[in-house]
Amino acid sequence: MNLVRLVEEAARNFAERPALISENQRISYSELNRSINAVAHFLKQAGVTKGDKVAVMLPNIPEFIYCYFAVVKLGAVAVTLNTLSTSYELSYLLENSDAKVLLTSEAVRKRYEEIKNKLTFCKNFVAVDSASFRKTITDGPFSDPAISIDPEDPAVMIYTSGLTGKPLGAVLTHRNLSSQANLICTLIQRTSEDKGLSLIPLFHAFGATANMIAIMKSGCSVVMMDRFTLEGIFSAIEKEKITYICAVPRLYLGMMFFEGAAKYDVSSLVVCVTGGSPMPPEFIPAFEKQFGVKILEGYGLTEASPVCSFTRVGMVQKPGSIGTAIPDALIRIVDENGHEVPRGEVGELIVRGENVMKGYYKDDAATASVIKNGWLMTGDLARMDQDDYIFLTGRKKRMIITSGFNVYPREVENVINQHPAVKTSRVVAKEDLMRGEIVKAEIVKKSGALVDDKEIMKHCRIYLSPYKVPREVEFVEKIDG
Repeated sequence: MNLVRLVEEAARNFAERPALISENQRISYSELNRSINAVAHFLKQAGVTKGDKVAVMLPNIPEFIYCYFAVVKLGAVAVTLNTLSTSYELSYLLENSDAKVLLTSEAVRKRYEEIKNKLTFCKNFVAVDSASFRKTITDGPFSDPAISIDPEDPAVMIYTSGLTGKPLGAVLTHRNLSSQANLICTLIQRTSEDKGLSLIPLFHAFGATANMIAIMKSGCSVVMMDRFTLEGIFSAIEKEKITYICAVPRLYLGMMFFEGAAKYDVSSLVVCVTGGSPMPPEFIPAFEKQFGVKILEGYGLTEASPVCSFTRVGMVQKPGSIGTAIPDALIRIVDENGHEVPRGEVGELIVRGENVMKGYYKDDAATASVIKNGWLMTGDLARMDQDDYIFLTGRKKRMIITSGFNVYPREVENVINQHPAVKTSRVVAKEDLMRGEIVKAEIVKKSGALVDDKEIMKHCRIYLSPYKVPREVEFVEKIDG
């Protein structure tokens, strides 16, 4: 199976059923396929061919889905970028990915103009909110591009922070993502009668598989929100009779503490899925009691497309567990030498299966460091009990997960150390109820330097996406280690 067949079968099998629902649009599966084909022809005329890279930098709007699937229908690779990326980050991502085209909005034009002269390949800026692009969607042509695609062909590239401080492009194949679509529909028993609410950015691996690719398999409808507010979420659940939600823990905690929650009817909800970072175990039963709906917790990472383990419908839930290995994937807990540890003992979680990425783009050394004999070394520490349930216990690698986004301390440290008043720095995780963890910076100032936390944060905002910027800064005399 490849993603193109998934789209085409959905257009045939669920033609007039609503696929996407936004504030002022209801788009059927047949209309969705027509729009995807129109964008594919537009890109083909712009010179995009099989194997090319096309960057997609958009919020959760229908145009994201048009562009994403249009790119893969041409056999090209969709490079999905965080909409919060600064011009500094965007320059690296576009150059490293070899993207020929940037599909985005007019709001990004200023950032692009600041860097375009530094770019080797990406000379084509396309604003999907422009009149000319909208005309493309309405005028067509609407025929299928009919490009031959193999399941092992690369489909998508998603950047994840690297240990050296530079993001790495994880290349996911058509097989990787198609298998995840099948998996998600099976695990949460999704059917064409369901209606989901898209509450994770589609440029995120979890958001793309759960709220975009999997809908093609099941024929269900997805309500799209490009801006998330708690009032808007509750209103959408009541108005559209939402049956399932996939979101990060921060959102579920926000729902629990939202003062206006009781005035909304959320009885249509059947299941809620959480991932991206651990959900505090004590809040899962509290949420289920408050809203009368089960929370299923999963675990994954971008390099695994992303789901590795899951708590299934009807399965006994063990507090603190991320469930058991997904079907068609193997999970082992190993020691430093790669030997499996006894049940109950802590080791590194490694995974093997159709979900494991092809590799990191243009970085064989980084790929070899995480994929060994077909096994993906996750860098996460865990233990497995006698019933195959997995419990995360920590991280082998230095990484912070804040609101479902990964932050590697080295990347933030590199930026902080560029400030003229900074001698050295260390970035660490600090526990936070709502976000799971927040970024904290410990800084040693140069002798006689005058700088405060606000200046450091301001400096970081120039170069880093908001979720990477330290929320706390502590000035210290020295940094040990």
